Amino acid sequence: MQQRYDYVIVGGGSAGSVLANRLSTDPSTTVLVLEAGRADFIFDPLIHMPAALMFPSGNPLYDWRYQTDPEPHMGGRRVFHTRGKVLGGSSSINGMIFQRGNPGDYAKWASFEGMEDWDYAHCLPYFKRMETTHAGADAWRGGSGPLPLERGPASSPLFQAFFEATEQAGYARTDDVNGYRQEGFAPFDRTTYKGSRMSASRSYLRPIRSRKNLDVKTLAFVTQLTWEGTRVTGVEFDQPGKRGQKVSAGEVILCGGAFNSPQLLELSGVGDPEVLAKAGVKTRAELPGVGDNLQDHLEVYLQHESRQPVSVQPWLKKWKAPYIGAQWLFANSGVGATNHFEAGGFIRTNDDVAYPNLMFHFLPLAVRYDGTGGGHEHGYQVHIGPMNSDVRGQVHITSDNPRKHPSILFNYLSTENDRREWVEVVRAARHILSQPAFAPFDGGELSPGAEVQTDQEIIDWIAKDAETALHPSCSAKMGTDDMAVVDPSSMRVHGTQGLRVVDASVFPSVTNGNIYAPTMMVAERAADLIAGNTMLAPENPPTYRAKAGLPLWPQGDPRNDAWNAKKDIPSSARVLAAADQGGEVR
Repeated sequence: MQQRYDYVIVGGGSAGSVLANRLSTDPSTTVLVLEAGRADFIFDPLIHMPAALMFPSGNPLYDWRYQTDPEPHMGGRRVFHTRGKVLGGSSSINGMIFQRGNPGDYAKWASFEGMEDWDYAHCLPYFKRMETTHAGADAWRGGSGPLPLERGPASSPLFQAFFEATEQAGYARTDDVNGYRQEGFAPFDRTTYKGSRMSASRSYLRPIRSRKNLDVKTLAFVTQLTWEGTRVTGVEFDQPGKRGQKVSAGEVILCGGAFNSPQLLELSGVGDPEVLAKAGVKTRAELPGVGDNLQDHLEVYLQHESRQPVSVQPWLKKWKAPYIGAQWLFANSGVGATNHFEAGGFIRTNDDVAYPNLMFHFLPLAVRYDGTGGGHEHGYQVHIGPMNSDVRGQVHITSDNPRKHPSILFNYLSTENDRREWVEVVRAARHILSQPAFAPFDGGELSPGAEVQTDQEIIDWIAKDAETALHPSCSAKMGTDDMAVVDPSSMRVHGTQGLRVVDASVFPSVTNGNIYAPTMMVAERAADLIAGNTMLAPENPPTYRAKAGLPLWPQGDPRNDAWNAKKDIPSSARVLAAADQGGEVR
């Protein structure tokens, strides 16, 4: 390891892996990645076998095991948050679902002060640059990026019943939730390839580890930024048996995620002076927005028993694990080669929203994310939760000890609108699962159960049973307003030099779906901003809108004007027909 690098990247997770790859493309640029977790050894099946995703959760070898403070609207219980403690970060242990979000999410981003160039047209080229889709490139999708994507087969009888039930319930199918039309139901894209997980590390770091200008250090826990005035000059970090190491940097880029990046900023004196003073930290740069605006998706499992032996539930029996492992290890096939999140979709639960506010993941088994609760013979379930909640939380340090987890509070269920949407979400999911297509399979609702019917009973069940969907974000948001932390034109931390943040913490608002894909897109775009490259030209293919005049924001908010001024987009059938004929959409 050298004593000085052009770029020191703190965190070798999703965003850090992208930046390491792109910034080290120039052989004259030196890059160091410091990852606090351990290496993602290629022979570790708990990382690379898709179906093993439940085992790292809660395991201290793989998981930082965060938890919230007592949530006041959830009976004072703490909600556990799994975060990856390994190279590749949470992309090495997540559910491998690849969802970009809705174009409306980026219209919302662009409506924030200073964020005009973060609309869908400017973000789309970077989504396309990072991916290789199973069907190849088109106006909406990429075909030659470092991240391969596979489409879930979703071919079992339970998946087919799910698709039929959604249509019977009055909802549409879509060809691609990441393409022209998100709204509707379809097989999902997954970050898997030939039966193995394709994490950010495996896709972006492993192929370029031999570059002489790139160093990657694991078990390297960064404790502090080093300063000269308001300029960051490097970092201090610990490794086993080597405490208090220092390295100098032309630039330090924080890629620790929605918990770690605000924590390190505050430990280093960047944040709200009152918060810092309480923790015994001297203020270097006053930025009251650090740690605020924290957002997430909460979810519940709506589970049914299956009367027919067509689920994958029996494969959860421990005595079958050796066979599953051997089949995956030697043939990259079988039950172990899928994440089982093969299909789902997006709907609007009311006519007052411009684009979907509910996401479904369908599973051909009934079990919690950590593998518990699967005592029945056969079952199926949907994971559901509002996508655009107006709930806001915060994450802040409580001491100057870098190894003490920060205080985390999301304030789940704290707003009237959030509680209203939760009732709509559960009723919409029950409507789908009660359709005739499921009649041959339905052995009764396991969770929440028939006794949960009224609005209040639904909210009480959610408060007792809901878990995080593991999408923490927005705690060091981009923008130019008084609460913004990061300059959207450069990713620099306001009021400092030589310091940038690139990860999910910089989102101004959480996107509609899983956040891995948007995090990678932000890192791809940030790499060009940081390196001073020519930015990819915006692209603006047609995208589906339910109808004009629906607000992104509350009624009367002037930020709705730009969105509602757009013309209605034609149906997907007309778009595809015109494309087939080589003509324009009219």
